[in-house]
Amino acid sequence: MKGSLCHEFETGLAAADVWEVYGSLLVGNLIPKLVPQLCSKVEVVEGDGGVGTILRVTFPPGTPGSPYKEKFIKVDNENYIKEALVIEGGVLDHGFQKYLVRIEIIGKGEKASILRSTIEYEADHEDAKNHPALSTSILATIAGAVTKYIKEQKGLE
Repeated sequence: MKGSLCHEFETGLAAADVWEVYGSLLVGNLIPKLVPQLCSKVEVVEGDGGVGTILRVTFPPGTPGSPYKEKFIKVDNENYIKEALVIEGGVLDHGFQKYLVRIEIIGKGEKASILRSTIEYEADHEDAKNHPALSTSILATIAGAVTKYIKEQKGLE
């Protein structure tokens, strides 16, 4: 079974401002602080934020989901696109062969952009479509929290 899910979030910010966070390792540092109920820790295992960087993501105690490692397979600083592929643990322990998250920041003018989050997956059984990882709600929550953070930092809130 193959599939994809997509979510779009209007940021009210210039695309470059959003990319400053999403295009770097800063987003991994911010997520546990901004949404600790979703993620307790993001550690850099290898790399500097570019292609080939590997992160270890850990969930808070008592929440579903096992730790996993993801690898950045695309970091496009011109078109504001980042792709991270789960390479160990997490959903791969639950029948998924592929789980990729793509983040695209799409400029819509001087002070407007859309943050598009896409999940692409492959699983070996139909029950996978009921797995909690097959939802864009976590990505939407993160997008909202990061956008709020950027606005606060820029004095726009």
